[in-house]
Amino acid sequence: MGLGRWPDVSIAEARERAEVARRTVREGKDPLFERAKSKRGAKPLTVREVIDDCFEARKAELKGEGKNGKWMSPLLVHIIPKIGKYPIEEVDQHVLKQTLAPIWHEKAESAEKALNRINIALRHAAALGLSVDLQATMKAKALLGKQRRTTTHVPSMPYSEVPAFYKSLKEQATISASALRFLILTVARTTEVRLSASPEFEEDIWTLPDERTKTGVGRRIPLVTEAQEIVRDRIAGSETDFLFPAYRGQPISDAAMATLMKRAGLDARPHGFRASFRTWVEEQTDAQFEVKEACLGHVVDTGVVGAYQRSDRLEKRRCLLQQWEAFLLQNG
Repeated sequence: MGLGRWPDVSIAEARERAEVARRTVREGKDPLFERAKSKRGAKPLTVREVIDDCFEARKAELKGEGKNGKWMSPLLVHIIPKIGKYPIEEVDQHVLKQTLAPIWHEKAESAEKALNRINIALRHAAALGLSVDLQATMKAKALLGKQRRTTTHVPSMPYSEVPAFYKSLKEQATISASALRFLILTVARTTEVRLSASPEFEEDIWTLPDERTKTGVGRRIPLVTEAQEIVRDRIAGSETDFLFPAYRGQPISDAAMATLMKRAGLDARPHGFRASFRTWVEEQTDAQFEVKEACLGHVVDTGVVGAYQRSDRLEKRRCLLQQWEAFLLQNG
């Protein structure tokens, strides 16, 4: 155990420190641990410091290790700018109420996410040995009251109109149009499509790794004929691994496909085609519930059923997506 560099620490002071350390040992304590504990207590940790440390500790359990910023986003926008410099031990229900009251009703979902993540940060602070109120978020929620929340769904296109729209996309040579066609054919999520890369494709199967899915469980997506053609054309014409690249080899942005639809004067958005497909498959086919949901990447086999049911229903999903493709191409 170092006692300090001479001459910054005199011989006499070093002897005093050594005696204190020996006394600590006689008391059954570790002098190194006690010194570190003392240093931690000398400077109170701020809300920002605890949040950052908490985020680092949780990275491994976050999708993509938190690189897309979704976990931190509510905190960076609504918490850190206001109370980031506060000592974490001074955060109580009144501080949290004052911080979140302006958005509690207007941005209900973001406010609740921010509160939930502050709760995680407070628990992390408690694990560090700090004196924090673990009930602060619960008390703040009581003070803020029930949220006036209205659920809004992503606008979707009636399935009867999708074939005509799909035909119009085939007449466009842009990368966004190709990506949107691929999204409609596979009924995959927007992020899954825009970040798709050539190594994920093999013959007529698109394999998404765990970190690329919303559920955190990898899955296989069967590719119908039109989708296979898009993959072949994009791989042949791309100078990067990304199937749908933008400038400098980066994938197209989140807004690229939505912008295409907006410019066409449509209210519907790309994610809404999943609802279009689900409505079509419900009204126009006799497919099993599990197959319909599996096409959308939803987890349907849980508990004991999930323990024994190991199939991903690939061939049944292929048949259903082929019916969807035939429906899309009915107008030529």
